[in-house]
Amino acid sequence: MSSETGDDQNRTQPVPRGSGVSLFRPGQIVPNRAITLDQNTGREIFLSPMTLAAPNPTRVWESIGQITLDPDRLAGNGLFTQTAQSPAAATFDILRTRILQALAAKGWGRIAITSPTHGCGKSFVAANLALSMARMPSCRTVLMDLELRDPQLAALFGVKEPQPLHEFLSGDQPLESHFRRVGRNLALALNGKAVTNPAALLQDPDTATALEGMREQLHPDVVIYDLPPALGSDDVIGLAGQVDAVLLVTDGTKTTPADIRACERLFEGRLPLLGVVLNRAQDRGLQRYFYGKR
Repeated sequence: MSSETGDDQNRTQPVPRGSGVSLFRPGQIVPNRAITLDQNTGREIFLSPMTLAAPNPTRVWESIGQITLDPDRLAGNGLFTQTAQSPAAATFDILRTRILQALAAKGWGRIAITSPTHGCGKSFVAANLALSMARMPSCRTVLMDLELRDPQLAALFGVKEPQPLHEFLSGDQPLESHFRRVGRNLALALNGKAVTNPAALLQDPDTATALEGMREQLHPDVVIYDLPPALGSDDVIGLAGQVDAVLLVTDGTKTTPADIRACERLFEGRLPLLGVVLNRAQDRGLQRYFYGKR
């Protein structure tokens, strides 16, 4: 609401789109019920402003609709909710712990997962890493499908017809209309529709507002963004301001050293490279490191 007089400066300004659950941002000055009338204009004037308390993350998490995933469907897609299901799950637990230690050392919490080219398995890695982090009760994790060109996470998790995520990113719909909770500490923001101009959407100020609003409301320990391949578009570097570090997923059957070097040059000075994950690596001796049935 715009103001024309000095007295009207106490009026509450409109909240930017993408603020989600809360109508006002934490710390914003908002009026209480004490009002009077301006004798000249007849307009209402709020007398005693107060500061709205920050949202309670626990209550916000509880407000998110909960879904139950089908373990058999997940396992058929190579996703595992329990470490004992597969040696691959234990490998993701090791990756999880190393990532959490690196994030804690830097004070970071936002990871972009990408690959040099299409088909390296980055969505598979992002999903399993999120499930691994969810196995730690004290770790609140958000997984968002920002692969707006070819979203895959909904199919991997077996979630049918998720809402178009661009409606949340543009601020047209609130957080709880798109996010779904798995258990107590994993929130999924899936996508069911490709976006015509994803790079422009990811770099739009409304998207930054929506992502910051999500973090204010949910206060997650880790946010994982599944992003498009780094060498095929500017989506990854366009989101650099909303990401602390990038995890690069490579394919042991087709990624070349030149691909990795090209990504390193692209990220240099823009995004810290957290590490490189080698997917589809054949290690027939892997099983000997894990407990088996007796």
